[in-house]
Amino acid sequence: MKSNRNILVTSALPYANAPLHIGHFVEYTQTDIWVRYHRINGHSCTYICASDAHGTPTMLKAEEEGITPEKLVEKNSSSHLNDFKTYRISVDNYVTTHVPENKEITEEIYNKLKKNNHIYKKNIKQSFDDKKKMFLPDRYVKGTCPSCGAKDQYGDSCEVCGSTYSPMQLIDPISVISGTKPTVKGSEHIFFKLSEFEDELKLWISKNMDITLVNKLEEWFKQGLKDWDISRDSPYFGFPIPEEKNKYFYVWFDAPIGYIGSYLNFTNNQKDEEFYNFWQSGDNTELYHFIGKDIVYFHTLFWPAVLSGAGYRKPTAVFVHGFLTINGKKMSKSKGTFINASIFAKYFDPDFLRYYFAAKLGPTPDDLDLNIDDFIARINSDLVGKLINIASRSSGFIHKFNDGLLADKLINRKIVDVFLKKANQIEKNYVERNYAQAIREIIDLADQANQYIDEEKPWFLAKDPEFQKKAVEVSTVAINLFRILILYLKPVIPGIAERCESFLNVESMAWSDKDKLLIGSKLNNYKNIIDRVEKAHAIKMIEESKI
Repeated sequence: MKSNRNILVTSALPYANAPLHIGHFVEYTQTDIWVRYHRINGHSCTYICASDAHGTPTMLKAEEEGITPEKLVEKNSSSHLNDFKTYRISVDNYVTTHVPENKEITEEIYNKLKKNNHIYKKNIKQSFDDKKKMFLPDRYVKGTCPSCGAKDQYGDSCEVCGSTYSPMQLIDPISVISGTKPTVKGSEHIFFKLSEFEDELKLWISKNMDITLVNKLEEWFKQGLKDWDISRDSPYFGFPIPEEKNKYFYVWFDAPIGYIGSYLNFTNNQKDEEFYNFWQSGDNTELYHFIGKDIVYFHTLFWPAVLSGAGYRKPTAVFVHGFLTINGKKMSKSKGTFINASIFAKYFDPDFLRYYFAAKLGPTPDDLDLNIDDFIARINSDLVGKLINIASRSSGFIHKFNDGLLADKLINRKIVDVFLKKANQIEKNYVERNYAQAIREIIDLADQANQYIDEEKPWFLAKDPEFQKKAVEVSTVAINLFRILILYLKPVIPGIAERCESFLNVESMAWSDKDKLLIGSKLNNYKNIIDRVEKAHAIKMIEESKI
């Protein structure tokens, strides 16, 4: 692996019309673990994000609450950032896509695309709500599927048979906003020539995307890439399109540009050499996007084509994860399994959710399930019973028989070396986002540590004054094994790791510290680091989440 890497990482932008739920944190946990690993391994790794401010849903939600869209975005973005802090998501900059920097970059990119002849206009027909006096996005029209006859389907695709269509093809269409039947109205829209970038995108995807996604992307290429409608008519909450009347940039045009806008905000609007290297030349820099599988089209076709057409660099890679289910089913408000992040954190340490997700996350976009009973069992078994148990069962002998000082030698260097030799494999798993495998290897080591303690029986040695020194020596080996395990898990459970570092009386550990053994140093008194998870807390959480 390269040393002194200069990495820029983004997560997809959460929509600013609602608070975050725990499903969002599949992605933010996946991203943050990767970022934290690279940081503690000595690389420069900047992590940026923002709340996605614009679009019809924000406008309508603000109207419902009787406030301006700007106030709604400000309220929810503040909530998003608080949740990031609570779940220890180590983002370097978090703003919204409505900041001036994003407006500046959006207009700049649009003007470059226009100058490079990648933009054109044409008339289209859309569903129109006469009562609300507005054009309707596809998802704001519902009706009967024209293919299979399923009722109550959205205006872009059928969830029953999978057919795609336009809202005008729905049988008995109804506006979701007013409940009235939409009419059809024409309007001139602005299009980006995505179809012109097909060959370039194919080459980029073949070199920069995981093989698991290449096949899906090939399906879209076979269908032919369609030019992208990047404009929306008033009323709409977004950035006005320069030199156009009552036209706004479609949210999916300025939202990914928000990555650049957030970075520019982070640098106090300094378009310096580093900005140029990250976003245009790509010299000695790496750019990675973490996203969900529902927005692959936007990030692997539309977004890199826009970047290329405007003279910006394409991402180094795009990493994709699956969706979260609860107890094997979609999250449900009526069942209490649509759980807001803030509510989960009232009942459980957020590091527990980070650990559970990590234990199930791999490099492929497979869905993962949060089974509440399994969550309780895994946290109590792995973190409480196996990991923290090493510290709690060993520290007492050191304080009782050696004034809190660790032994001045290791009586079993062999087992310590076994733990250290696992570092390269665990490192590889982190880099490749195979967190589930990393967790399996670390917990296997925790089992070995507990087995060592069971075999040496320091509690038995402590009964005889002649062997109390050996009890301290055995416990010193155990504490060193514990320290290595905490370092290996630090990207996953940063809050717990910080409390463990305090107990071990060590500075914040870097990956290079793995070989630094604790010999003869002072150990702080053990204080409870984590509590067991109780089923009663889960029941209360689910009840609070019901509507």
